[in-house]
Amino acid sequence: MDYFAGSYDVIVVGAGHAGCEAALAAARLGCKTIVFSINLDSMANMPCNPNIGGTAKGHLVREIDALGGQMGKTTDKTFIQSKILNNSKGPAVYSLRAQVDRRHYQMEMKHTLELQENLDIRQAEVVELLTDEAKTKITGIKTHTGAIFHCKAIVLTTGTYLQGRIIIGDVSYSGGPDGIFPANKLSASLEELGISLLRFKTGTPARLNRRSLDFSKMTEQPGDDTIIPFSFETESIEKEQVSCWLTYTNKDTHEIIKKNLHRSPLYSGDITGIGPRYCPSIEDKIVRFADKENHQVFVEPMGLETEEMYLQGMSSSLPEDVQIEFMKTVPGLENVKVMRSAYAIEYDGIDATQLKLSLEFKNIEGLFSAGQINGSSGYEEAGAQGIIAGINAAQKVNAKEPLILDRSQAYIGVLIDDLVTKGTKEPYRMMTSRAEYRLLLRQDNADLRLTPLGRKVGLISEERYLKFQEKKELIEKEIGRLNNSYLPPSEEVLKYLESRESTAIKSGINVAELLRRPEISYESLSEVMELPVLPRSVREQVEVAIKYEGYIKRQMQQVEQYKKLEGRKLPREMDYSLIQGLRLEARQKLSQIKPDSIGQASRITGVSPADISVLLIHLEQMNRSNNQRQSESHGN
Repeated sequence: MDYFAGSYDVIVVGAGHAGCEAALAAARLGCKTIVFSINLDSMANMPCNPNIGGTAKGHLVREIDALGGQMGKTTDKTFIQSKILNNSKGPAVYSLRAQVDRRHYQMEMKHTLELQENLDIRQAEVVELLTDEAKTKITGIKTHTGAIFHCKAIVLTTGTYLQGRIIIGDVSYSGGPDGIFPANKLSASLEELGISLLRFKTGTPARLNRRSLDFSKMTEQPGDDTIIPFSFETESIEKEQVSCWLTYTNKDTHEIIKKNLHRSPLYSGDITGIGPRYCPSIEDKIVRFADKENHQVFVEPMGLETEEMYLQGMSSSLPEDVQIEFMKTVPGLENVKVMRSAYAIEYDGIDATQLKLSLEFKNIEGLFSAGQINGSSGYEEAGAQGIIAGINAAQKVNAKEPLILDRSQAYIGVLIDDLVTKGTKEPYRMMTSRAEYRLLLRQDNADLRLTPLGRKVGLISEERYLKFQEKKELIEKEIGRLNNSYLPPSEEVLKYLESRESTAIKSGINVAELLRRPEISYESLSEVMELPVLPRSVREQVEVAIKYEGYIKRQMQQVEQYKKLEGRKLPREMDYSLIQGLRLEARQKLSQIKPDSIGQASRITGVSPADISVLLIHLEQMNRSNNQRQSESHGN
């Protein structure tokens, strides 16, 4: 029997990485918030690899932190190995990655939510969304026990739970990740509201018992000597790190997999959901990259107080007997004992083109959506959407303008714009190549880009903002000092240049000009001039700003052009079917997505440059007509 259980400003459905960020953001912005989870023990769960960050994903975590989110802080407290990836390349693609203690991370994040003012936590399955009679405005939710909660805004962060189905070979059953119950009823409620659903698939590798592995046959992968924190508020970290291990598949592994492909649900047709292209299963790799003799397999610890090891690079939906057979061919895994089998999971998600850039549904006021339900993959992509959806749910409740990050401001802006503007037919993964302005959107300057926005919204404290301003002033002061400093062609300077195989100078040289040389680092300048004592993060910004000044200026000019198109707003009520000259496909796509601007319209799949020209002409004609009407009314 249904009963009224309470009233809230914001309800968050799901407590994974998106749900945790959304709930914390809304509560910290003063909204009375409640977050629901099918099982509280699965809050902030890592059903796949227990790591945070990595290529491009590290950028997202830094951006979440710069806005006032939690993921980076929790990672800094619970990681067991830290590494900067791509540090042999340019700073635009440096990415921080941390292996975390899975259970410690979960407990730390759950406790953070438990301690948060304005936030309640409830274990229950949400089975129905409640709306007004017209089904255009959210009013609340109903749980499986009949409890009804009223609210002003809802954030859906259901992850992989909606009608979840676990698949291992020819065995399949209804289930969520890690043996948690799925959410089988909410999908029907979404469809009743006219929300279009898609079917996605992802997978996860086996977990092995450490005591059954022979690490002498693998290559050790230690963490970095210098630990760089994820959170801009974490001063420094010193802790003992644990190693990961690298091994490889071989001809025997591949033969066993090929011989059993007929037993794979991927190829038998039993799996209908579309999987992630950039994180394929091992059987998919063997088929797609048939010319490769081996594939990397990383053996990674799940935590400090467990013997479970994660087998990165070997996700699979093959039967258990085949999994064990092919694993035993991998060096170091000959006597492997499996603790959890690899499995694939299918689940319902939404077509994200139904959302605004604020992550609110276009046709249902007060309903927001974030994370894997929107077609993304990964904890970091989920957390990034979660904080934006949580902020915007609070903004909605407080009758304020939404926070919308564009592609020139943040990887979060790229992620959301890609999902909402282009949609996705497969789980979307963030990559540095997706960001046009990646030299500006570095992981090291996320605070300089986004902390003022976090402050404006209300998630950055006065104390943190003052520290941020001090850092900014130190950077500007040191850049100015180097631009106005010169070194003479003294014996000391010439020896210094020779030791770095750098071209000798015949007259005095500007220090900033010298620092632009690839072989010269900011730290090494201390050999020939006095350097102030500055925090690592400040020194890092000074060096990048000076070394890449020309490239940065060029990218800033590109951003200006981009902003012009983004600034050409399109009316929400525009009837594209009446615009002469637009191709049929463009009319259909523009009518469906209803872009906010010419810039967004230009990124819609199926809208050509010729269609954009037609739109620009139409806008110009509209503006002329409006101006004429206004002048006529003034004349009268």
